[in-house]
Amino acid sequence: MADFGADIDLEAFRKEAREWLEANFPASLKGKGALASAEVRSNEPDLVAWRKAMGGKGWGTPTWPTEYGGGGLTSQQARVLGQEMSRIGAFNPLMFGMGVTMIGPTILDYGTEEQKKRHLPPIVRGEVQWCVGYSEPNAGSDLASLQMRAEDKGDHWVFNGQKTWTSGAQYSDWCGLLARTDPSAKKHDGISFFLVDMHQKEIETRPIGLISGASPFCETFLTDAKAPKDALLGQLNVGWTVGKRLLQHERASQTGAAMGGRPPKPLNEIAKAYIGLDETGRLADSDFRTRLAKHEMDSKVHGLTLLRAAAEAKGNNSPGNAPSVLKNSATWNAQTRAELTLELMGSQGLGWEGDSFDRDEIEAVRAWLWGKAMSIYGGSQEIQFNIVSKRILGLPDTTQST
Repeated sequence: MADFGADIDLEAFRKEAREWLEANFPASLKGKGALASAEVRSNEPDLVAWRKAMGGKGWGTPTWPTEYGGGGLTSQQARVLGQEMSRIGAFNPLMFGMGVTMIGPTILDYGTEEQKKRHLPPIVRGEVQWCVGYSEPNAGSDLASLQMRAEDKGDHWVFNGQKTWTSGAQYSDWCGLLARTDPSAKKHDGISFFLVDMHQKEIETRPIGLISGASPFCETFLTDAKAPKDALLGQLNVGWTVGKRLLQHERASQTGAAMGGRPPKPLNEIAKAYIGLDETGRLADSDFRTRLAKHEMDSKVHGLTLLRAAAEAKGNNSPGNAPSVLKNSATWNAQTRAELTLELMGSQGLGWEGDSFDRDEIEAVRAWLWGKAMSIYGGSQEIQFNIVSKRILGLPDTTQST
């Protein structure tokens, strides 16, 4: 990753980024980040062109090394790029799946040079979809209890078992998979991390529906699925270390620091339309006004803490424990915003479909329902509390028997 320290001219880079974005971002995609990025197999011409442009420039993975196709930018430059993308309603078209946010960074941390050269450039170009095979029916928050087996067959590995909540498995090309390679070892030992090709008949995916409508989740069944010996990422039986590192990258990606996209409409602007103003020009509901002000302050504090954590992490390639704090903070802010939005909409905040509700009202309901999952995915809220208490506050571990 390039890092020019204090000598970098951020305003010159801002001008470069602004000119490039204005020349390459299709106007038809303005403000469509979440919707367009979710259409991972879309052949819509403008989206294909935008994905190709960002992939070719390396700006979909702005801080990744240039030798693997990344942008080679500093964190400051990447932040400026994100600001300029938000300014024009642009978005990162490579944020679908887990390649950019989880698998790619973990391969950068633990991969051999051959693995980096094989897997990173297709991720940078947006040519492949990745999923992560972690949770199992009897190994959720207690992930180390996983029972998926990987057997060494001499010149290849054979996998048997089931994963669940495998986001995007039904349309993924590859899976970053945790499997048990030494059943006789302690549960945190004897686990290894593999890069597995999903295009084989021995892997079956079954989508899981959610109350919010569309769902990315799947049950995934591996029955004598195979992978070559070089599919092992990191050391044999030390996959728990690799797996924890991936989770740190995941939590960092869930802190609200995503690049680009249309900024959400300010809640006070939405509130004015539904609640109205009093004679002094303030929101007519004083109680709601107080709670809205608190939410705005909490959101501001979260944003400033993100910047501080990024500054503290400068030059440190090992994600720390801050993502656990920020993951919970991002969850609370998002869920509070969703609750306040539905409250201020009143009965218009109860619509699922129909002509009585406009698009924003329907999306608000579905976002509220979807947001409930934020307390669970990427490590539950309670798991984050445990990490904060033990690794940051230094409190004793009271979960282990004496």
